[in-house]
Amino acid sequence: MTTAKIVGTEAGDARITWYEAERARLVLAVGHGAGGGVEARDLQAVAAVLPGHGVTVALVEQPWRVAGKKLAPAPRTLDVGWRGVWPALAAPGLPVVSGGRSAGARVACRTAAELGAVGVLALGFPLHPPGKPEKSRAGELLGAGVPTLVVQGGNDPFGKPAEFPDGEYELVEVPYADHGFAVPKKAEIGPEQAVTIITDAVAAWTASLG
Repeated sequence: MTTAKIVGTEAGDARITWYEAERARLVLAVGHGAGGGVEARDLQAVAAVLPGHGVTVALVEQPWRVAGKKLAPAPRTLDVGWRGVWPALAAPGLPVVSGGRSAGARVACRTAAELGAVGVLALGFPLHPPGKPEKSRAGELLGAGVPTLVVQGGNDPFGKPAEFPDGEYELVEVPYADHGFAVPKKAEIGPEQAVTIITDAVAAWTASLG
């Protein structure tokens, strides 16, 4: 069952779209990136597959997207919006995994410990701006303070898997994939295989959380 709900936050109205599992044991809340919304292929795939594994998925649209704006606000404002929706995400009374793609993954990492998340899912974590590895955001990832899964494209200009530092997190590579998990036509895997790598990794990891 899919339902949508508007939730007021100090940053404006956010929207949560729920994809409910019949016998849910976890809620996986996933935010979008700065360049797009919850229509991203990886978010839609997770929402379609995970409820079959006992995980209710909540796709969260930040207030700037709900308001129709084209540019994301400062990270601090994104954090305010995420904190504002958290009570609604926790309302079912289940453990909540905080997640997101790209900028949404950074938000999840920055706020996980304070909000009481049982884990962080980082899809396409933007380790650094393209071409600027010296501007590392590794501190956000390493500071999450909870079990963390990173799913990263093998050719992501925001940080290839080999660039990630050692730390207390799991990393799954999607070979050949870019930041949006698209793969070249000549790659040894196709788009469907790339998506399956993502959903299989998330399903296995969430199962390990209990």
